[in-house]
Amino acid sequence: MSYIRVLFIGDVIGVTGRTMFQKHIGRLKRELSIDAIIVNGENSAAGKGITSKIVRFFKHCGVNVITSGNHIWRQREIYSYLSEYNDLLRPANYPSSCPGTGVTTFECKGYVVGVINLQGRIFMRDHMECPFRTAETMVSYLKSKTNIIFVDFHAEATSEKLGLAYFLDGKISGLVGTHTHVQTADERVLPGGEAYIGDLGMVGSLNSMIGMTKEPIISHLMTQMPVKFVVDKDPPYTMTGVYIDVDPVTGKAVDIQRVKVVDYDPLPGIAEGS
Repeated sequence: MSYIRVLFIGDVIGVTGRTMFQKHIGRLKRELSIDAIIVNGENSAAGKGITSKIVRFFKHCGVNVITSGNHIWRQREIYSYLSEYNDLLRPANYPSSCPGTGVTTFECKGYVVGVINLQGRIFMRDHMECPFRTAETMVSYLKSKTNIIFVDFHAEATSEKLGLAYFLDGKISGLVGTHTHVQTADERVLPGGEAYIGDLGMVGSLNSMIGMTKEPIISHLMTQMPVKFVVDKDPPYTMTGVYIDVDPVTGKAVDIQRVKVVDYDPLPGIAEGS
């Protein structure tokens, strides 16, 4: 049996994350025999949002689909790209009048692969449609096209992420959580054949706070005063995620493994970037 192996990478943080991603993604693809790459890019532009130029950067690096979350709207320039193309997703449970789509497909090794992007509601500021009902609708739509379906659930609460995973078990190939920027150690294949991890983690400075410099965030936590978050550019750096092996005929996952890269060398050229 020939499986499809898909690599999922967590939130890429600004120029630090982009440079780290570019440095290591080719090696990971070769060493792990990766067939497709899905990356969350909602923080890849100066730590908030994404631009069409950065989308092209990811595509040049071999990324098949870019997912996002609550920061997708931070760079207004991306609105027109979202309206025109479907390789960058916004959460499907935003109102249908918003630019873009939350579901797409691509071809891999002769098979169609479906991807759904959703956003959670617990502890999140946005007032979203129910991710469970939206997921049900999106999965029903994709099932006429493929059995291989993945979900990026951009959510805060692990209970909500696991709840949606169990709700969809047996219907999709895998659900990966994003948003907290901290890789969890709960990866497993659920009884119905769905691979799951609570959070992929991030690509950025390892000794940061969610990829940002520590001092402003600590000040905010102590004083509650507003501060500007700044992308941390100091080494060491980390890139985390998972790869999932899927039976392309049944769409069921057969394995999920965490991936983590730590790089102690300074990254060239990031001082001038954002």
